[in-house]
Amino acid sequence: MKRVFCAALLGAVTFIPAASAQRDLSQVEIRTEHAGGQVYALFGAGGNIGVLKTDDGVILIDDQFAPLSDKIKAAVKAISDKPIRFLLNTHWHGDHTGGNENFGGMGVVIVAHDNVYRRLSTPQTFANADRNTKARPKAALPVITYNDELSFHVGETTHVVHVPHAHTDGDSVVFFTESNVVHMGDLLFVDRYPFIDLDSGGNLNGVIAGVKATLEITGPDTVFIGGHGPLAHRDRVEAYLRVLETARDRVQALIDAGKSKEEVIAARPMAEYDETWGSGFIKPDAFLAAVYQSLTSGAE
Repeated sequence: MKRVFCAALLGAVTFIPAASAQRDLSQVEIRTEHAGGQVYALFGAGGNIGVLKTDDGVILIDDQFAPLSDKIKAAVKAISDKPIRFLLNTHWHGDHTGGNENFGGMGVVIVAHDNVYRRLSTPQTFANADRNTKARPKAALPVITYNDELSFHVGETTHVVHVPHAHTDGDSVVFFTESNVVHMGDLLFVDRYPFIDLDSGGNLNGVIAGVKATLEITGPDTVFIGGHGPLAHRDRVEAYLRVLETARDRVQALIDAGKSKEEVIAARPMAEYDETWGSGFIKPDAFLAAVYQSLTSGAE
């Protein structure tokens, strides 16, 4: 069973910076979609990028992989001729921070949660996948970090909130208040089971809490940018939350009945969801293993 989970996790660890060196990204095109107001989403390879266009400059949310930086800059230039002033990393994974060194080197101010700085600046271990990452160079590191929340007052107010122990221990949710758009980073995998990075302090309960809190303070017309997948409206985020809560409740019932992780996975408690929600890079067995470990680890 451990081999099954490790194989799936190794696929998910394309998040780490070195992964871009193992992939041919030369044919990747950056696609731009208007999310709402002054906010745009960029889709390419890796995590979805948010772009806030203002007369005072651009705020960029995440930056995918280093080989794509020039294409990302060109896509931003097509949206606004103003400079990129700030780059916010929603968490530390390489498909969201891989271009940091390139953007930091051109004077963009990189901002992130305290734990993102800690993980980018030191070697990290994916114990479940038997894989390590090296510390990132100075130019790739955030120069401004925060603990609980912060706000940008560039064009419109952009409010950033830390969600503890969710996808990782350093997740940020970004609220573009006047544009009525939210970038949720990897708290949201649209229509798919999420990757929960247990090695980086992630936990299913934190993901559920973060998604629920985000829904509570957003309205019926809010547009959501997930870390992966298309733009979403509220109904798809609510469906995602229901799937996560269903997984939590069904796996907890099996744990309460004394079932082991292997027995939980064999029971296929999410069978009716697996064909659709398990069709991404996180397969049903890996998702159930992460749910089980979340519920038995004592972390919340």
